[in-house]
Amino acid sequence: MGTKTALDNEVTTVGGVLTDLQPLDFHTLGLAGCIDRLTAPLRQHGTAVHWDTPHWGIEIPADCASLLYQSAREALSNAFKFSGASTVTVQLLAVDHGIRLVVADDGTGFDREAATCGRHNGYGLRLMAVAVQEAGGAAEITSAPGGGTSVTVTLPLD
Repeated sequence: MGTKTALDNEVTTVGGVLTDLQPLDFHTLGLAGCIDRLTAPLRQHGTAVHWDTPHWGIEIPADCASLLYQSAREALSNAFKFSGASTVTVQLLAVDHGIRLVVADDGTGFDREAATCGRHNGYGLRLMAVAVQEAGGAAEITSAPGGGTSVTVTLPLD
């Protein structure tokens, strides 16, 4: 955990939001590689990050990859800022005619009702869900106080 790699210096936090200082390179790193770079600040703070990507080599259009990356950044930023999680799991799965991203943590969780009320509460997750729905996909946020949080984004690939 105390070992830093060159990639650790490419991602920083600005106001708790994970920010990749390098341009996205889906062609070279792949979607999973780009998302994995976002996990460096979590690892530096002692959070264990587990990956589950059983389907390597799926062709993902750039616009779909970008939306999945932005969704992962929102979910991972929230885990970093708010959850106090000891473990975060990231899954990237092929599903019927689509691709699914799941970011789940074992942190403090939150009350979804309260998080979607008010001007500044849950704004990032709401924007993410709208963008996913406009792309023909589905976003599901599951959380409960003390029960961790799971963000699932499913996008069609055809």
